[in-house]
Amino acid sequence: MSSSVTVTTWYLEQTSAADLVPAAAPADGRVPRVERAEIPSPEFSRFLYTAVGGDVTWTDRLDWPYARWREFLERPGVETWVAYDGGTPAGYIELEAQEDGVVEIVYFGLIPSFRGRRIGGHLLSLGTARAWDLAGRWPGLAPTRRVWVHTCSKDGPYALDNYRRRGFRLYDTRTAEEPGTPPPGPWPGAF
Repeated sequence: MSSSVTVTTWYLEQTSAADLVPAAAPADGRVPRVERAEIPSPEFSRFLYTAVGGDVTWTDRLDWPYARWREFLERPGVETWVAYDGGTPAGYIELEAQEDGVVEIVYFGLIPSFRGRRIGGHLLSLGTARAWDLAGRWPGLAPTRRVWVHTCSKDGPYALDNYRRRGFRLYDTRTAEEPGTPPPGPWPGAF
């Protein structure tokens, strides 16, 4: 019999670009470079997904075949922005615009060895600003009127606070029992 775990999920939103409160620059002055991954690459996106989410139980895309990754990444309004620290990928934010002017921050996070360096606030600030500018730039998509994200108690300990500090407001909270599964790691046996 497998054990279960209680997971709380928080849903947050911004309803105006003016809601965004940008993060202060890192204290050491080293501002990471943030760049859009302009060429859809299932290999790179899967790397980011497993490297960032491996220790916090991101599992919903682990069984996606190559074709599904490519199909998702090639959709109009899907963008991946990557933070680099010293030339090394440190984390990413994935945006998905819908036709109705709503943009979801689908995934956001840092590779574990880059957490605690104030990179997350910087990346989230730039990614959210891009979300506000995203939908109207793609043919057939209305200008952005709302940006939303969800995080849960399995995510990193600073995730919820980071969203709130960037001006996101809580609009829903849900609690559910989920099967207890060990973190998958970026590769089998990593954690």
